[in-house]
Amino acid sequence: MSGTHSNSSRIRMSGRSFLALTLTPETPLVDWLAALDHQIQRAVGFFAGKPVILDLSLMQADTPDLPHLLPALQERGIRVLGIEGGDRSWPAVADWAWPESPMGGRASGPVSIPEGEKTPTLAPTLVVEESVRSGQHIIWPDGDVVILGAVSSGAEVTAGGSVHIYGALRGRAIAGIGGNADSRIFTRNLAAELVAIDGFYATAEEMDAQCTGKPTQVMLAGETLVFKPLP
Repeated sequence: MSGTHSNSSRIRMSGRSFLALTLTPETPLVDWLAALDHQIQRAVGFFAGKPVILDLSLMQADTPDLPHLLPALQERGIRVLGIEGGDRSWPAVADWAWPESPMGGRASGPVSIPEGEKTPTLAPTLVVEESVRSGQHIIWPDGDVVILGAVSSGAEVTAGGSVHIYGALRGRAIAGIGGNADSRIFTRNLAAELVAIDGFYATAEEMDAQCTGKPTQVMLAGETLVFKPLP
């Protein structure tokens, strides 16, 4: 008869933050989906890799075409992370695989889908000739973003390419969305709340203290964000 063996092992866990977009469909759903298709055509790849919260607060149990809404979003490559504002007991959504919305999220203001080319030969650069104020969000999935001013605390700049900030970075800068791991973040004064490249994040507490308040570039080496002083 063998004895009982107890084996205790640790599970490695870490935290990661993401910006989730919220879609709030309106009736009639056929027209809303047509408008969504138009937006997607304007900025190809905008929803790629982005988590989306589906807000059903404007829907009713008997809204026409409601059963087809979630499958229609999935067919468009939109990844629904959570659903809120509706009622899962509605017969119209009985066949949905209803994901629970993440807890603790907070609204971050409206997001505009930028104009974009369907088949660009050269990724365009967005130049913002002023500072980005608290509560503002700049999203440019096609190329680099150049901010001639500062990025205030509570503001966010997101780019498919690199982020260049000629002033202080006190808010959040996210580069390389959509899988561009070679993107970088440049700022004349690193005082950021969060920086991220290709999905790998660092909060203020995790940044290199030697670069705080100084001209800095941030790059990705493997799965680690590296902070280097700028000359």
